[in-house]
Amino acid sequence: MADPASSLVFYSVFLFSTTVHEAAHAWAAKLGGDLTAYHGGQVSLDPRPHIKREPFGMVILPVISVLISGWPFGFASAPYDPRWALQYPKRAAWMALAGPGANLLLVLIAGALIRLGFTTGVFTAPESVRFSAVATATGEGLWHGTAFMLSIFFSLNLALAALNLLPVPPLDGSAAVPLFLTAAATKKYQLFLWGQPAFRFIGLLLAWQLFDKVFGPLFLFTVNLLYPGVSYH
Repeated sequence: MADPASSLVFYSVFLFSTTVHEAAHAWAAKLGGDLTAYHGGQVSLDPRPHIKREPFGMVILPVISVLISGWPFGFASAPYDPRWALQYPKRAAWMALAGPGANLLLVLIAGALIRLGFTTGVFTAPESVRFSAVATATGEGLWHGTAFMLSIFFSLNLALAALNLLPVPPLDGSAAVPLFLTAAATKKYQLFLWGQPAFRFIGLLLAWQLFDKVFGPLFLFTVNLLYPGVSYH
């Protein structure tokens, strides 16, 4: 059983980060002319409308998984009109990228705060970096908890962005592919994906295999950027 205090931090960061991710999808869709998620109340940083849509993926599954393993596993979604996506594939692609883009913004914010703490002497570079230890406090108490929370914000949002940008269905990266296709190829691509729901299952299996190979090097690269002169391997 995972430590309850750490589990609470992990789940709280997961809930907030997932809410930001889905709100970004909904906001981008609204800007692009699809009001489906807007009418569902999901252009909001209030987690309740997002939980209402996916209670199992945002509450039940991540709470169970974080209590058992210390790691929250879950999912969420923002609704959109597929007819809108067919008519405006580029807008739909930007809508798909808005979610992981929001997670990358949270990575930058957490990274900037970690870097600020490092330059002011509040934080120090850890001897060995890991998911929950991107920063180490030089003292105890409040700063220790702050370093832990910022580490989770940095790592979890980087993981959410990296996972969702993989170009396999049903992840956001697959919906962004039309940005690089002609109009004719885009229509064939969309109809093919929507006509082959089995590819979603295959895509998830493929993403499961690819994620560690992608995230490990990406994590080390981004952490090394935080601490010039320090090299983690």
